[in-house]
Amino acid sequence: MPLLEIRWHGRGGQGAKTAALLFADAALETGKYIQAFPEYGPERMGAPVQAFNRLSDEPIHLHCGIKSPKIVVVLDPTLAETVNITEGLPEDGVVVINTTESPDAMREKLGLTKQKVFTVDASKIAKETLGRDIPNTPMLGALIKATGILNFDSMLKSVEEKLKKKFPNNPELVAKNIEAIKKAYQEVGR
Repeated sequence: MPLLEIRWHGRGGQGAKTAALLFADAALETGKYIQAFPEYGPERMGAPVQAFNRLSDEPIHLHCGIKSPKIVVVLDPTLAETVNITEGLPEDGVVVINTTESPDAMREKLGLTKQKVFTVDASKIAKETLGRDIPNTPMLGALIKATGILNFDSMLKSVEEKLKKKFPNNPELVAKNIEAIKKAYQEVGR
């Protein structure tokens, strides 16, 4: 696999950084070289944030921001109104966005012609499974379905192990996150 760059867009508190880290851990376990890092300053809850991943079969020697991601994952569709979420996206790029709108409607709204657009109502899934609008784990499922860059079952197992360590006294929360990932994987549309 040549170097693949991913940019995550979200708002503070939605878990973009956590999603990028969970994705990185899952990719690392498959033997890939990986980077995961956020970009934010003193932002408060709800402010726009970005997180990034680099993935490769070869060692990664870049240590700079990502300007031209092949994949963009958007946790909050309202960001499209204030942030250029498709900046640097190549013609063969992929956008995975949390929205109730169809892929065609989002493609038109974003002014895209050749890029692939995938949509999923990750907020609804999060509310139904987790009881809160934190769409990061459902968006992991949508990302994997849209791109196939990792094996779904391997990613799911890795995320489950990491969440068990993060929430050792809350197995119900871990189970709900796994359910949310599975639902988004099944419901993503193109």
